[in-house]
Parts: sequence; C-alpha cells; structure tokens
Amino acid sequence: MGKQRVAQLEYSEFQSAMLDEGKRRRKAAKIIAVLEHFRGPLGGLTVGDVGCSAGFIADELALAGAKHTLGIDIDVPGLRKAADRFGERVAFVCGDGTALPFPDGSIDVLVFNHIYEHVVDPDAVVAEMHRVLSDDGVLYLGLGNRLGVMEPHYKLPFLSYLPPALADRYVRAFGRADHYYERFRTRRGLRRMLRAFHVWDYTFPVLATPGRFAGGELFPGALGRIAQTVLARMPRELLRLLLPLVPTYLWVATKTPRRPAGAALPQPPERVRPL
Repeated sequence: MGKQRVAQLEYSEFQSAMLDEGKRRRKAAKIIAVLEHFRGPLGGLTVGDVGCSAGFIADELALAGAKHTLGIDIDVPGLRKAADRFGERVAFVCGDGTALPFPDGSIDVLVFNHIYEHVVDPDAVVAEMHRVLSDDGVLYLGLGNRLGVMEPHYKLPFLSYLPPALADRYVRAFGRADHYYERFRTRRGLRRMLRAFHVWDYTFPVLATPGRFAGGELFPGALGRIAQTVLARMPRELLRLLLPLVPTYLWVATKTPRRPAGAALPQPPERVRPL
C-alpha cells in the first residue's frame, strides 16, 4: 500500500462483520429509531445508504417504508450479494462517495454509518452528501472517535491514537493486519468535517434510553440496567465532560436549521456547536 492510501475495495471479503446479518439489522433498527425520532416516519421518502456493502441496513430502510431505497458502495462482492437478496426492494449502485451519481437535492434521507474512517477523502464524501441531500433532508452519521480507547476494528487499545507508521507496527506485532488503514478524527475534527451542516447529537439519548432506540443490547443484565439509570439521571454538565473520549458519536445533520420532532427524553438531543 505504501504511503498513499487507496480505496478499500471488496471490503466485505476481508471484514466479516459486514456479513453478520443479525448485528447489521440491529444497527439498522437503531438508525431508523433515531431518524424517526428526529424527523418522523420514512414512508414515501427517497433514502440512501452510503457504504451499504452487503445491503442489510439498506434493506431495513426499505422495509421501514421508504418509497425508494438506494445502496451505494465500491464493494462489488458485497453489492452482488445485496442485489441477489434485496434487489427487488433496493436499487444498488456501484459508485464512489466522492462522486455520487444523483442530482442535486434529490435524496430525502442519507445514512453514513461508520464509514468515514475507511474512505480516502471523507471531506469530499461529506461535500457530495451535502450536494445530493434535499434542503429539508436528514443525514444520519455513526462516527468513530480517534480518542476512543479501544479501537473497534482490531480491538487494540490506543491504536487510533498513534501516527500511521507506529500503528502499522502495532497491528503487525499482534498479528491483526499488515497495515492499519483506518483514519479516525477527534470530536473537533468531526465538527470541522460537518461544518456545512446543522448537527444534533443523539449519543447520550441513545445510551440513556436504549430501549427507545432499539439498543437494548448496549446494557445487558443487572449492571447494564444500573448504568442506564445512572446515565439517564446524570447532569448533562457531567456527561459533557465525557464527550472527548466517547468511542462513537451518533449525530443527525441537516442542511437547514431543524429541531428534533420526537417526544421528550431523559437525556435530550443537543446541538453540536459548529466550528
């Protein structure tokens, strides 16, 4: 690979998590619950999943009532599997996120879930999503944090903190990969990446009320219920102190100012201050 990053083609062929249907559908249920809390049902809308791979999340978006559902990726083997199974409900497109093959303002809802760290130019992809999103459209974002302690792909602590050369040595030393490809950003860097949008943070609402957002597996067992209760009652000022180290942010972004339409929550969504 050398020093220059190249696109991760055929991602589903070496990342088995993309083919874990149960896990992907559970993620989809959370995504849909957040979107519906923010803007209401998906019925009658044109919805796109950027980085859809094998298509499980796109299929759930279609089943949730979207009028037109699009799955976009450069993962050809994943797209073939997706089209074979879900092609009657979802239109799958082999396309680069930096040049989405859709007209300006043509998509009502976009999903970009744990993708940015894998693409060569995430800023260009975000700019393209801004272009194709309608003026009253909504973008869902699942965003890994560089300062999350446990790196989610290789399960090595502090891996994403390291410069590329040291990260490569780290994954090789533990036999996880030849190179560390992913490039995460801090919360500040993510705010800068989304600066053209108006952003609402759903991270703490989902953690504090996982049942409301189809996230029951986040806090299993008695200890989990205690943790959920603590999060639901903790003063927001204290929770904000944790934000720099939260491993994953769940954000909803719009091109024009909007407010969440859903019911009140113990920990409500908050605006992400733009940079």
